Amino acid sequence: MNRRSFLRGFAAFAAALQIPPETLLASPAAPGFRFVDVTSSAGIQFRHNSGAYGGKLLPETLGPGCAFLDYDSDGWQDILLVNGTDWPGHKRERSTLKLYRNNRNGTFSDVTRAAGLGIEMYGMGLAVGDYNNDGYPDILITCVGQNRLFKNTGKGTFVDVTKSSGLGGRQALSTSAIWFDFDRDGLLDLFVCNYVKWSPEHDVFCSLDGKNKSYCTPEAYRGETCWLFHNRGDGTFEDVTASSGVFDSSSKSLGVAMLDYDQDGWPDLLVANDTQPNKLYRNQRNGTFKDVAVEAGIAFSAEGNVSNGNFADVATQSGVGLPSKNTLGFGCVFLDADLDGALDLAVVNGHIDDTVRNVRGVGYAQPPQLFLNNGKGIFHDVAADIGGGFSQPKVGRGLAYGDFDRDGDLDLLMTTNHGPAYLYRNDQLAGNRSIRFRLVGTKSNRDGIGASLKIFHNGSIQSRLVKGGSSYLSQSELPVTFGVGKQDKINRVVIQWPSGRTEEYKDLTTGRAYECVEGKGITRRDGS
Repeated sequence: MNRRSFLRGFAAFAAALQIPPETLLASPAAPGFRFVDVTSSAGIQFRHNSGAYGGKLLPETLGPGCAFLDYDSDGWQDILLVNGTDWPGHKRERSTLKLYRNNRNGTFSDVTRAAGLGIEMYGMGLAVGDYNNDGYPDILITCVGQNRLFKNTGKGTFVDVTKSSGLGGRQALSTSAIWFDFDRDGLLDLFVCNYVKWSPEHDVFCSLDGKNKSYCTPEAYRGETCWLFHNRGDGTFEDVTASSGVFDSSSKSLGVAMLDYDQDGWPDLLVANDTQPNKLYRNQRNGTFKDVAVEAGIAFSAEGNVSNGNFADVATQSGVGLPSKNTLGFGCVFLDADLDGALDLAVVNGHIDDTVRNVRGVGYAQPPQLFLNNGKGIFHDVAADIGGGFSQPKVGRGLAYGDFDRDGDLDLLMTTNHGPAYLYRNDQLAGNRSIRFRLVGTKSNRDGIGASLKIFHNGSIQSRLVKGGSSYLSQSELPVTFGVGKQDKINRVVIQWPSGRTEEYKDLTTGRAYECVEGKGITRRDGS
């Protein structure tokens, strides 16, 4: 599959499967919110270094990722931006990832060096999760070469535990990754996507004109298996890639998302592959997975699927397909941008080769898109209507959401290839409200990853899954946000924890954030 299948696959999860033709003609309402570009005023000063010097090396086109995370556990979302570095023999500058601490006043401070993260590596993506259940999130950086695991000390610093954790000694071109508890033992396990077998020494010469080197498509390289690491609970991980059934050396993986495909309470994984069939790894509940992508109807494009499975590609009838036909999508997230109770879709776009400027109708820098959901599964791109320069063409890659100012709506963080990062603050204009929940596991993993939440209000039901990763190279905040329109309270929330425990809380006021501790109750928080 090509990269757009990542977008189409995700859209299949949320868009309605049966759409009356007349709804396609419905005129969209005003967005009801706006984005404000606060990158500079917030103190975010970042520029991605792809290392490009003219050699057209494959990894240069791919990065970087980004994340909202609460690294110091103060209840405010901080920002992590992954960076590349110069190639050996072509050193021009020093570049590292950036960690920005939330100052709680709309600004951020660069704490990269103080946190012990001012280390050069050719980073791609990231995954954030509290793998040792100490209350402080740890960070995996996927890289060209050796991935790196940084353990959070809880004192504002990180230490590199790549070798001692058992993740060392592995070279690859890794992309997206995700923490999840696949065996529900209360410990987060790690899944890592790998793209193709590539190294600087084995770079293939590709050319559009037979003379000048260009970036290769993935067909020029052999595939590479993804990796699955089981958390032993003693700070180390066991490689269970083969024994779990996810070994596949033909894969060329760029994205991974967690879902509960069969609603059995066990986490499954969707892996988006480039020019290879996508994978839907169904959790067999015994430490193994089975790829059911073909029978589910998600392995190939609509033209290639032969199954009448669970999923159908509804990109075209939902209004997403045509506007994305000439774009190359990377990071994408479902979020309720206008807090009306229907999930919207944000996508960042950008080509991989600047020579595409010569191709009619296709640009190198491409506008991001924000598809607003009308509540009936029909989407309309309102990017040009929400301000902040959001729709200006960019070479987009990473995308994550998080409520960094704790006003109850979801802000966006975006990265661009060999360019700046962008932070867009969401300002509500229609008076819609939200209710937010942060989960803390006790028997379940501390992050509550894998927990499902359902809220019931005014005759409607909404559901969310606590999950990491699930956007290209990137990760959104772990607290979950439900938009409820003008409702001032919800009837109840039902939480299904990964441990199997179910909890229910009634008559909760909206416009607030709550913390739910497994087995210990719910408390209101001033923010999330």
